[in-house]
Amino acid sequence: MSQTEARPVGPPGGGFEGRIAARLDRLPFSRSLWKLVVLISLGGAFELYDIFLSTYITPGLVASGLFTTSAPGFFSLNSVGFFISCNFAGMFLGCVGFGYVADRLGRRSIFVFSLLWSGICTAIMAFQTTAGGVDLWRFIAGIGVGLEQVTIDTFLPEIVPPQGRGRAFAFYQFVEFCAVPLVALFGWLLVRRQVFGMDGWRLVTLIGSLGAIVVWWLRRGVPESPRWLAVHGREAEAERVMADLEARAVRDIGGPLPEPGPPAEVSVGQGAFREILQPPYARRTLVLSIFNLMQTVAFYGFGSWVPTLLIAKGILITTSQKYAFIIALANPVGPLLGMLVADRMERKWQIVSAGVGIGVFSLLFANQADPALVIALGVAVTLANNWMSFAFHNYQGELFPTRIRARAVGFVYSWSRVSAACASLMINFLLVRGGAPAVASFIAAAMIVMTVTIGGFGPKTRRLALEEISR
Repeated sequence: MSQTEARPVGPPGGGFEGRIAARLDRLPFSRSLWKLVVLISLGGAFELYDIFLSTYITPGLVASGLFTTSAPGFFSLNSVGFFISCNFAGMFLGCVGFGYVADRLGRRSIFVFSLLWSGICTAIMAFQTTAGGVDLWRFIAGIGVGLEQVTIDTFLPEIVPPQGRGRAFAFYQFVEFCAVPLVALFGWLLVRRQVFGMDGWRLVTLIGSLGAIVVWWLRRGVPESPRWLAVHGREAEAERVMADLEARAVRDIGGPLPEPGPPAEVSVGQGAFREILQPPYARRTLVLSIFNLMQTVAFYGFGSWVPTLLIAKGILITTSQKYAFIIALANPVGPLLGMLVADRMERKWQIVSAGVGIGVFSLLFANQADPALVIALGVAVTLANNWMSFAFHNYQGELFPTRIRARAVGFVYSWSRVSAACASLMINFLLVRGGAPAVASFIAAAMIVMTVTIGGFGPKTRRLALEEISR
C-alpha cells in the first residue's frame, strides 16, 4: 500500500488506530503540546485579522470614493454590504467546496497552504483601483480563509487530550482574537490617512498579508495528525509522529507517561460525504447547520459593523473608530476568561449562555446614547461573542469521526458563511431603515433560534474521547 493510498472504510475495531487514539488521549498538556497549540493559533490570528479587515478599512474605502454606504441595491459592486458579503461568499466556497481536501490530503499540508493562499490574494486586493477588483480579490482570498478555519477546527481536537480541549480552543481563540484590536488600531491610526502616497486602507491590508506569510514559515514544523495518518493506513508515519510526541512529553514532565487506556473503536478509511447526512450523524449535521446560520448574525453582524453602527447612532467617524478600537480590545479577554470554565462546563451550555448574553446586551447597546455605556455594552457583546466562538469551534470539531471530520466541519460551518454574506446585506438594509435598534432586534431573534436549537438537541461532549463522541 502506497503512502497516499487509503483503505476503504471498514468496521470499527481496537487495532492500531485505536491504540494511537488511546496514546494521544493520555498525553499530558505539557510545554510541547502547548507549543503546537500556539503554532496553530498563530495562523488563526492572521485568519481573523483578514476577516475583521473589512470592519476597519470600510471607512477608508468609502472615503476613497471606491465604495458607498448608500448604494441603490443589495448587489451594487460599490456597496459596503456587497464588499463584506464577498469575503463571506469566498469563505463559504472554501468551507463547503474544499473542506474535504483536509480529509483526503491531511491536516498539515492544507493547514499551511490555505494561509499562504489567503495572504497572497489579500495583498493583490490591496493594489486594486476599482470596486469590482477589490470585491473579486476579497472573494478569492476568502476561499483560503474558509479552508484555514475548517482545518484548524479539525486539527486541534485530534492532537489535544479530552481533559484539555476546552482550554486549548480558548487559548487558540485568545491568540486569534489578539489580531482584532491590532487591526482596529491600524484602522484607527492609518485608514483615514495617506502613508507614503498610499491610501491607509491599502497599508492596513498589506500588514496582514505580510504577517500571514511570516507565520506560514514558522509553522513548517507542525506535524501531521497521528489520528489522520492511522485512519488512512499510514502506520509507519503515525508511529513516528506519535513516538516523537511521547518523547517530548517525557522530557517535559521529567518522568514516564501513564499507561494508555484500552484501544478505542475506530472506523478506518477515507469515508464519504453522504455519511454526514445519514444516521447517526444526520441529526448533528442539521443541528450544527441551523446553529451556524444563526451564530454568524451575532458574531459578524456586530463585530463587522461596529464602526458603522456607532456612526448610525450619531457618533462622528473619527470618534467611532476610537470607540471601535476600545471595544475591540475586549476580544482577547473573552477567551482568557473562558479558560476558567472551558473544561468545567458542558460545551452546549456554554454556547447557550453566551447566546443569551449576546441577545440581551445587543438590545441594550442599540438603545444607549451615553458614551461610557455604549462602550461598556459593546464590550459585553464582544465578550459574549468570544465565549460563544471558542466553545462552538471546539464543539463542532468533536461531533464527527476522524475520517470525515474536515468535510463535516466544512459543510456545517459553510452555513455560517452563507449567513454572514446574507446578514451583511440584511444589516445594511435594516441600518438604513431602522438604525441600530433594528439591527439589534435582528441579532436577538437569531440568538433565540440558536439557543433553542443547541440547548434542545445538541449532544454532550465534555471530557469524552473523540471516538466515544463519534459513536
